[in-house]
Parts: sequence; structure tokens; C-alpha cells
Amino acid sequence: MRFARLGAPGAEIPVVVDGTRHLDLRPLAADVDGAFLAADGVERARAAVAAGELPELADAAALRVGAPIARPSAVYCIGMNYAAHAAESGSLPPEHLVLFMKAPNTVIGPDDEVQIPRGSTKTDWEVELGIVIGHRASYLASPAESRAHIAGYVLANDLSERDWQLAVSGGQWSKGKSGPGFCPTGPWLATDDEIDADDVRLRSWVNGEPRQDSRTADLIFGIDRIVFELSQFLVLEPGDLILTGTPEGVALSGRFPYLGVGDVVELEIDGLGRQRQQYVEAAR
Repeated sequence: MRFARLGAPGAEIPVVVDGTRHLDLRPLAADVDGAFLAADGVERARAAVAAGELPELADAAALRVGAPIARPSAVYCIGMNYAAHAAESGSLPPEHLVLFMKAPNTVIGPDDEVQIPRGSTKTDWEVELGIVIGHRASYLASPAESRAHIAGYVLANDLSERDWQLAVSGGQWSKGKSGPGFCPTGPWLATDDEIDADDVRLRSWVNGEPRQDSRTADLIFGIDRIVFELSQFLVLEPGDLILTGTPEGVALSGRFPYLGVGDVVELEIDGLGRQRQQYVEAAR
């Protein structure tokens, strides 16, 4: 199944994307959030669609596309999880899972404008596969248990301000990862039966020029390993978002310029849709 949220920021309408139709999920749930996922919302929605209980949302195509999940309680990010990206960053592939966090309020719609932060000179793009947690996960016994705790997958852009992340970080990355709008997400949340998340193509473009092109099969730490390992150190809650890492082809490599006002970034993962953001000057 595919879930989306349509409408103005803060007033999004939850829907099921069924082919070309957008079915209003509000007879079943107020939102696509942790409470919905924890209460077996995916299976209840599947049954409601099969029974014809969800009406089609009028004028859905005219509505803004929001992030497909309501603000998560946490956004966990895995760093250096593609060997080629680690190399272009000047690092060896990690022996252990590299974890940092983004502020949950960075999550915005896939096509929303993004502000270049005040004082930023090194705003960078990162196409990533995102994992959405469906059921609480703590101290899983093995990686094989991970899939039972995953609601589905999303496309995300893990935007970064590299100077703040690396040069003035104080040793932690999150300072350069949590600018306003630094996590465009969506357009939809796809359940496991929709895609083979272990091997999908992910790409990015800046101003129409190709930048990243890889497959999730190249992840150093795969989906099951990520969820399992995180569960040993923290409690994953329904609705939490995990970004799994980005492949090579970012501005940090030195091969491309950083983002500036007027630039357009597009990102795509097969089966998870496409994003397009224009970058604008920060509000005064």
C-alpha cells in the first residue's frame, strides 16, 4: 500500500494512494502517525480499501503534497553507509554503525521550498532511503526480527550544511543536519510489498544535471542490520524515521558546487516517487 498526506502544512489529509485514486483515510484515522501505525493501521487500511469503505478525495491533484508521515518522535540517520560516499568524504568505510540525529521539525513535504540557512556556504544534498518504524523495537534478538517492526519506506533528502557539520561541529554532526526544512520526505510511504527496498535505484539531480546514481544493494549496513543494531542502543517508536545513508555524488566530494539560491534539486527512488525542491533565501 501507499500512504500520503495532502494539503496545507499542519492541515494535511491522510490518504491511501490506489493507482490514480486518492482515498480519504479519515473515516479510519486522523493521520498517518505513530498511533495509526502502532494500531495495525496498515492492515486496517488494507481491509477498508478492499471493502470499498474509503471515499475518493475530491481535487486531490490540486493539493500540496506533505510528508507522508506526521512529525516523527525522532529522525535517526546512518552516516557513511555507502563505501564510495565514505571515500569521497575522506573516510574509510565504518566498522560500526555511525549514528547521528536530525530534529524532527526538519521533516517537510517533498516539493516544498527549502531555505538556504543564514550564513551557510556549504548546503549539500543527499538522496536516501528512509525506513518508517511501525511497531516498537527494543533489544531485538536478531536482524531477522527487524522487518516485523517496519511499516514501510520513503524517499528523503538528508540535507547538510557541511561547514557546520564538520568544521564547527564540536565533534557531533547534528548541528549541520537540522536546518529548517532539512529533511524533505515523500511523496508517499510504501509498504514492504510495494518495493524490494534491499535493491532499488536511487538518484539525484541539481538543476537537471545528474549527481547521484546507486542502488540500496550497495549499503554497507543493510536494512535489517540497521534496525536490529539501533534497537540495542535505543527504543524505536512507531512513526520514527531512519535515514539509511547516501551514495557518492554530493558537493562534499569537491566535484560539484554547493547549493545556492535559485537551485533546484530533484531526487528519485524507484517505487518511492520523486521530489523537487527549489532553494530560496532564508527568511529575515
